[in-house]
Amino acid sequence: MEKLINIAADKIINSKHTTVFTGAGISVESGIPPFRGKNGLWNKYNPEFLDISYFYKNPLNSWVTIKEIFYDYFGKALPNKAHECVAQLEKLGYVKAIITQNIDNLHTNAGSKIVYEFHGNSRKLVCLECNSVFAVETINLNILPPKCKKCNGLLKPDFIFFGEDIPSFAYQKSVEEANIADVFLIIGTTGEVMPACNIPIIAKKNGAFIIEINLEISAYTHSITDIFLKGTAVEVIGKLFDIIVNK
Repeated sequence: MEKLINIAADKIINSKHTTVFTGAGISVESGIPPFRGKNGLWNKYNPEFLDISYFYKNPLNSWVTIKEIFYDYFGKALPNKAHECVAQLEKLGYVKAIITQNIDNLHTNAGSKIVYEFHGNSRKLVCLECNSVFAVETINLNILPPKCKKCNGLLKPDFIFFGEDIPSFAYQKSVEEANIADVFLIIGTTGEVMPACNIPIIAKKNGAFIIEINLEISAYTHSITDIFLKGTAVEVIGKLFDIIVNK
C-alpha cells in the first residue's frame, strides 16, 4: 500500500493536469450516508420522492422528505479532511479541477474553487415558474412547500431529480476535463450511476492515468484503474497529501 501511494503521489506531482472525480464515499466521514449499498438511504426511503413527475404532482409530500434528509440532517454536515486536502492540492496547483457527483457543497465549503457539480447543489433552490435561484438559508423551510419570493411559484432544490437531465454546463466541463487530464483521481464512487460513471472511462480512453481510492472494489477497479488504493477517503487522501507536499 505504501509503495502504491508513493507511485500515485509521483504521478500527481509530475502530471500536467490532474482532475479529481468524487462520489458519496468522500462525504461519508462528514456524516452523509451514500444512497446505495447496505447503509444507503434507499434502504430507508422510497426514492419516488425524488422523481420529478412525483414532485410536480405531490410537492408537499416530496418536500417533507427532502427537508428531513437534505436540510435537517445533511445540512449540518461539515467538510472532512479529505475535502480539505483536495482543496489544498488545488490551491498548491497539483489539482486543476474537481468533478463531483455529490450535491452537498462540501468541496466548495472546504475551499475548492473549480468544482463541477454533475448532479447540482442542494444549497440552492430554483423557482419552477420564473427560474429565480435562492440560497436555501434565505428561505423558510418550516413552511412547505416553499414558494418563490418573487412570483410565488414552487421552489425545488437545484439538484437533479430522477427524470431530469444533467446540467449542460457541468456535463460539458466534465467531458472537457476527461479529455485533457493526464491523471484522473477517483474518490469514493462505485461507478454505477449513469451518465456520471462514463466520465472516468472517457478520461482513460484519452490516455489518463487512473488512481482510485475506495473502500471496496468498484466498477472501475478491474476495468480502467491503474492504481487502486483501498481505504477511506480521509485516511488515504491524508497520506497522499502528506507525501505530495513533503516531496
